Amino acid sequence: MQILPYGSWPSPIDAHLTATHDGRPEYVGFVGDEVWWTAPRPTEDGRRTLVRRTADGTEEPVLPPPWNVRSRVLEYGGRPWAGALREDGPLIVFVHFPDQRLYAREPGGEPRPLTPVSTVGGGLRWAEPQLILERGEVWCVLEEFTGDGPTDVRRVLAAVPLDGSAAEDRAAVRELTDDSRRFVTGPRLSPDGRHAAWLAWDHPGMPWDGTEVIVAEVAPGGTLSGARVVAGGPDESIAQVDWLRPTGGGMQSAGDGVRSTGSGLLYVSDRSGWWNLYRDHEPVCPREEEFGGALWKLGHRWFAPLDNGLVAVVHGRGATALGILDPETGELVDAAGPWTEFAATLAVRGERSERGVAPPGGWGRVVTVAASPRSAYEVVELDARTGRARVIGAAHDDAVDPAHYPEPQIRTFAGPDGREIHAHVYPPHHPACAAPGHELPPYVIWAHGGPTDRAPLVLDLEIAYFTSRGIGVAEVNYGGSTGYGREYRSRLREQWGVVDVEDCAAVALALADEGTADRGRLAIRGGSAGGWTAAASLTGTDVYACGTIRYPVLDLVGWASGGTHDFESRYPDSLVGPLAEVPARYAERSPVEHADRIRVPFLLLQGLDDVICPPAQCERFLAGRAGRRVPYAYLTFEGEGHGFRRAETTVRALEAELSLYAQVFGLHPPGIPTLELTR
Repeated sequence: MQILPYGSWPSPIDAHLTATHDGRPEYVGFVGDEVWWTAPRPTEDGRRTLVRRTADGTEEPVLPPPWNVRSRVLEYGGRPWAGALREDGPLIVFVHFPDQRLYAREPGGEPRPLTPVSTVGGGLRWAEPQLILERGEVWCVLEEFTGDGPTDVRRVLAAVPLDGSAAEDRAAVRELTDDSRRFVTGPRLSPDGRHAAWLAWDHPGMPWDGTEVIVAEVAPGGTLSGARVVAGGPDESIAQVDWLRPTGGGMQSAGDGVRSTGSGLLYVSDRSGWWNLYRDHEPVCPREEEFGGALWKLGHRWFAPLDNGLVAVVHGRGATALGILDPETGELVDAAGPWTEFAATLAVRGERSERGVAPPGGWGRVVTVAASPRSAYEVVELDARTGRARVIGAAHDDAVDPAHYPEPQIRTFAGPDGREIHAHVYPPHHPACAAPGHELPPYVIWAHGGPTDRAPLVLDLEIAYFTSRGIGVAEVNYGGSTGYGREYRSRLREQWGVVDVEDCAAVALALADEGTADRGRLAIRGGSAGGWTAAASLTGTDVYACGTIRYPVLDLVGWASGGTHDFESRYPDSLVGPLAEVPARYAERSPVEHADRIRVPFLLLQGLDDVICPPAQCERFLAGRAGRRVPYAYLTFEGEGHGFRRAETTVRALEAELSLYAQVFGLHPPGIPTLELTR
């Protein structure tokens, strides 16, 4: 065992390794018996491709560069593809990121466009495609810009013809709904095809504040009629809706006006204070844990009905599990396995029976994406009949000896007024190095984005990049985070910039007080909303010796006055209060107004193509500290938007961040380029 100062331990986890393993599989689905998903390609300009797992277990990328399977609906995107098995092979429809057109790819052919290009504002965008083969259509969410402003936009459910007749003709796209609702999710068809259900909400609410379930009849001609609200409201968040599959004589729907569909309406609502599953408005398995989450992307799925009447669910409190739920009895059986986090993506075999009959063995396959503190996200399949789960795709591969991985601790800290603060603490860890006995380690507090989100307990090589060098990390699920019920989530209501800052500081100081961290070597780091928390912490507290601010929110007034995209343009109404009613609060809390208060070095990282947190905020922030002789660095990245996807960007950002800590904390990490700080 070598005795070396913290921060100087040699590590095999370098920035290049971390960058090439960045990202995770998403949006799993079945095409016939094959499992397909989208996968990151950080070394190919950060694009995403489609991957299929063939019958012999081989993984094959379906679309070569430059195809990029990713939607920009709501800017954060949504499910970008759908597939079905025809006699001649798989038919795939997908959204191509650069032009946001919907394309079809048939066996042996090249992708062909199904939708036109619009030059108005952000153009036409599509998400949650569903193939309706009997009608020769793709049903999906259409986001259409009507002007050049970020909020000049309408959203409807639409039907796109598969024959390509709409490729140059916007009029050939058939609208299924009007645009009276600001936001909608893709429709879910009942098993008999006679009804459709979807979610809707309007400004100023966010989907974790309040949504409504809309149900309509599907006419023989493929039109929707009689749409009505059957559940939800401004103070009830419904995160997902679907239909229970019929068994035997079928189940009768009651109380929502749906007439004998042969199935039941299922949705996840937080009316009890927790996102729980409901069948025809009655709780199925009431628990003080979450069966849903924040709907940041259209197509998130926390439950999926099987054709035998059972339901696959992702659920938990803090961490998550995959289980099979019997809606008749409320019995819930979890899958065994090492995973501690299951993503909001589920697919079940037979979810859409193409021929009306079950394959041999019945409908028993459930596919999702899962991870643990010892493994990155991988595609996992559960046999619902046996309860056996196994990795079937994107399998985690230990690129280095796992002895270098961090060993997290699940902690609960006491915050102001004794409130609980949930956190994951990752102490410095190295199999062959230790620090001198008198030395306490530096720690970096990580504030997650959202802010209505949470930090999952999974293997993250970015964390290992620091802990394996002797720098501790603490991820704080501050008040306002998801995973702990609506009351915990509501702590941030009109308190953004207060509760999140206080909770991060409380964790940092508690680690120092208990002798875990060096009080003089604390830093804070965050991206997006976490970048806001990091910046607000540096301008409003003296807890930290430095900080890393990544693609942040910095200017609340600008944000609420057309300076961001439509989806989050009214988010500050709940996080801070309506601008018209509390304008002073916006100025008081905005880091851009107090940049001159920063007394410690910082690193600012920004993508130049970011339309959610535009670079102009960073420029105003830096202008506000003009004349102050505080060291800082401002790195910008062409071609990067909100969040970094390219390997070269991740390398530069990580090495710059480590260099900042080295210079401020007096560390000597080997082989790291020195970040030039402006003074």
